[in-house]
Order: sequence, then structure tokens, then C-alpha cells
Amino acid sequence: MIIVLNGYPGVGKLTIGQELVSKFSGRLLDVHSVYNIAFALTEFKSPEFIETVEKIETIAHDMIRKLPAEVPVVLTTVLTGGSEWGNAEWSRIVRLGGERPPLAVVHLHCDLDENIRRIKAGGRAAKRKPRDPEMARRNHAQRKVLAGIDEPNLLQLDVTQLSPRDAATIIAKWAQNF
Repeated sequence: MIIVLNGYPGVGKLTIGQELVSKFSGRLLDVHSVYNIAFALTEFKSPEFIETVEKIETIAHDMIRKLPAEVPVVLTTVLTGGSEWGNAEWSRIVRLGGERPPLAVVHLHCDLDENIRRIKAGGRAAKRKPRDPEMARRNHAQRKVLAGIDEPNLLQLDVTQLSPRDAATIIAKWAQNF
């Protein structure tokens, strides 16, 4: 099983993902584990950045394919529809999910005030995560549709009032249906 946690920066993807994999002895591939190498060595969204991300994803997806089928994998990402690069990245995730079915997609949301509180959290800087409250304001104002909206196994989850453990419990219970 592949479970994709998709949501804007600061909604809690990594923290929820960590709780989720502990519930069923899975593996977690966080978007920052992939992107941080590109952030460190290239300019954001440059051709080199995109090439680096694609190469790292290829290696990671190859390793995921080698895991025993009974080991679930949680991926975190922040992908919306509309860009060629985002669409290509989503296609790679869907392909991986087809090779290790089922693919389950969870869209994580929280209200703006909570998103701002979370995005400003101090621990985010050490992980090269965005900390700009204006980013949260823009994301909430633009309301871009997250990638995966058309996937048959989709859960929309508002985590504003949920602890990471409670969110992971809801997701794990939902994922048992597949």
C-alpha cells in the first residue's frame, strides 16, 4: 500500500506521517527528504533543481519497489494540479501506487490561523521547511486543488482540531478498507 499525504506547508504532513507509520510498521518518505538535497545544491525550480528531484525520486521509488509487498509506505507531498512539473511528479506517484497497490490519497487541510501557527513553529527551520505566514495566507486565498482529487481512494481530512496521533488513527482506520 502507498498512502500519500498531500497538503500545503504547515498542515502537519510529516508529523502525521511519522505517527501513521508507527501504527503499522511502515516506511515514510517525506517530501523534504527528497527536496532538501536539491534545495542545498541548486536554485529552487531551476532546471537543475527539477532534475535533482527527479533523480532522487527515481532512486527512492526504486527502493520502495524492492520493499516487501506487506510493508506500507507513506509519502508526503505538496502537489497541486496545473503545472507541468507537478503533473509529472503526480504521475510518477500514481505509477508507483499502481505497482504497489492500493494507492490511498489523503488531503490534509487546516484553517488559516492554525496553519499560520504551525508554519511559524521553530523546528521547521532546521528541516528547511517554509516558515513564512504569508505563504499560508496565499495558499488559503488561492485554494488550488491538491493533486489526487480524482483518485478513487481519497480522504479529505481537516486536521485543525486533531492531534497528529488522532489524525493518524483516523487515516489508519480508513486505510484498512483497501
